[in-house]
Amino acid sequence: MHTLSALQMILGAGSGGLVGFTLGLVGGGGSILAVPLLVYLVGVPLPHVAIGTSAVAVAANAAAGLATHARVGNVRWPCAAAFSAAGLLGALVGAQLGKMADGQALLTAFAVMMAVVAVLMLRRREPGEDRQVRLNRQNAPRLIATGLAVGGMSGFFGIGGGFLIVPGLILATGMPMLQAVGTSLVAVTTFGLATAGSYASAGLVDWSLAAMFIVGGVAGSLLGTRAGRALAARRGALTKVFGGLILAVAAYVLVRSLGVIG
Repeated sequence: MHTLSALQMILGAGSGGLVGFTLGLVGGGGSILAVPLLVYLVGVPLPHVAIGTSAVAVAANAAAGLATHARVGNVRWPCAAAFSAAGLLGALVGAQLGKMADGQALLTAFAVMMAVVAVLMLRRREPGEDRQVRLNRQNAPRLIATGLAVGGMSGFFGIGGGFLIVPGLILATGMPMLQAVGTSLVAVTTFGLATAGSYASAGLVDWSLAAMFIVGGVAGSLLGTRAGRALAARRGALTKVFGGLILAVAAYVLVRSLGVIG
């Protein structure tokens, strides 16, 4: 693992601010942005180290965003608990499989999956934000099954999983976007910690860079949560921002991972 320069540390803090803002805004997108930023902007040479470091930072930044969303009532705790418990097992298994995969191939597959999810989200019709969702016998099996699947993919791709968790929660329960964003951060934090622990045990975390990322991310998450509440007041606007962000980053990661641009 190479020694980071002062410029890389500054870029790491700035990248953390952007990731934290995105997590606060749309719940997802933390590792979608974190891994490419660490690889292509900060200059972390090993994709697996970028994945491990981002998992640590995203888990911490998601926890900061969760606290803010919880204060304004956007978290559906029973749904979050069922989803996260099922997903934790999947994340641990997925992380073991992901570490055995080729790093560049992992980034390429990651980009393709992001694009698919983005298209599905952009085609979705948004329900009213005042709809209240509760855990019940009808949605509990769907939450558990979806949590297990999303957790596995989260661990495999080395991501907090927000870009999968938000659509997963909506698919399983039909909850509005802003509630899905707040609730998703429970699982993002849980999955991120599981993935981070797995990568850390293998020596694939740059702790000094993770610390800089977290410092920037805490400030960004506070701003992002405020912006998310403002967008949620406009029907469907938050969903469009979420889908558009994923699609744009997916295209960039795919182009870079395939070597089309240097």
